[in-house]
Amino acid sequence: MRRAKISVIGAGNVGASCAVWAAAKELGDVVLVEIPHSVGVAQGKALDLFCASPMERFDANITGTSDYKDVEGSDVVIVTAGIPRKPGMSRDDLIATNVKIVKSVSEQVAQAAPNAIMIIVSNPLDAMVYTAWKASGFPTNQIVGQAGCLDVARFRAFLAMELDVSVEDIQALLLGGHGDDMVPLPRYTSVHGIPVSQLLPEETINACVERAKAGGGEIVKMMGTSAYYAPASGSVQMAEAIIKDKKRILPCAAYCDGEYGIDGLFVGVPCVLGKNGVERVVQIELNEGEQAMMDASASHVADLVNTVKKTFPELG
Repeated sequence: MRRAKISVIGAGNVGASCAVWAAAKELGDVVLVEIPHSVGVAQGKALDLFCASPMERFDANITGTSDYKDVEGSDVVIVTAGIPRKPGMSRDDLIATNVKIVKSVSEQVAQAAPNAIMIIVSNPLDAMVYTAWKASGFPTNQIVGQAGCLDVARFRAFLAMELDVSVEDIQALLLGGHGDDMVPLPRYTSVHGIPVSQLLPEETINACVERAKAGGGEIVKMMGTSAYYAPASGSVQMAEAIIKDKKRILPCAAYCDGEYGIDGLFVGVPCVLGKNGVERVVQIELNEGEQAMMDASASHVADLVNTVKKTFPELG
């Protein structure tokens, strides 16, 4: 039986962690791709991870490369390439740099693996998903952004801390853009079927929402660099749903064609992930306040996309 193949573009902290989670789950063979002058990092991490396989008891071929020919035949390509925002760098500066990177990566992935599903992790997330879509020429079902899985996981983790219960029993949903633009939905949040509003006061729930919004920044302050275990885990959760055709409903940055009143943007929504990528967007009922927050979030995503279009007219 053919083994699935996952290519990870970028062998930094997030990319390498994606490789670890994917290999440990035995999702398939893993290819770590880096730019030529950093290819030794990809090769070294690939070899190091493969040497762990006898102890961790997983079977996977793990390769480090700078040649996109090694991406051929990939079922899923996870794009983590790009630079983090640095002190003194504006949002437009970050977009200008990372659009160039993600555009180049997406064009090369499209040539090497035209049937792959691309999961975008690079920031600013919503703008980078749009960039990958335009640069690759892929249909919208083959392009999806990872942010909602991470944001929801943080929300669930913080609720579990407050409740002193297992994270496994908490189900939650957040929509919209990544970070400050996320749309909390506490009334769709439960603990083993019990509405969270029956277990925690409103101010505690809201505090968990705010902590989830700022979760990345909290970690940066602690260790001086961006989070990587949880973002990678969210990416591999999506990859697993696609590779195994699990039809999981996960919150992802997916293309909206009228859903939630949004047209032509990739925004965080619940969607069904299977072998065809984003198989459908799941529309849920929002009250007036929730819809207003969703509209505001989509407006901010549109601003990011407009910055991309203004800076790179060819992506318009």
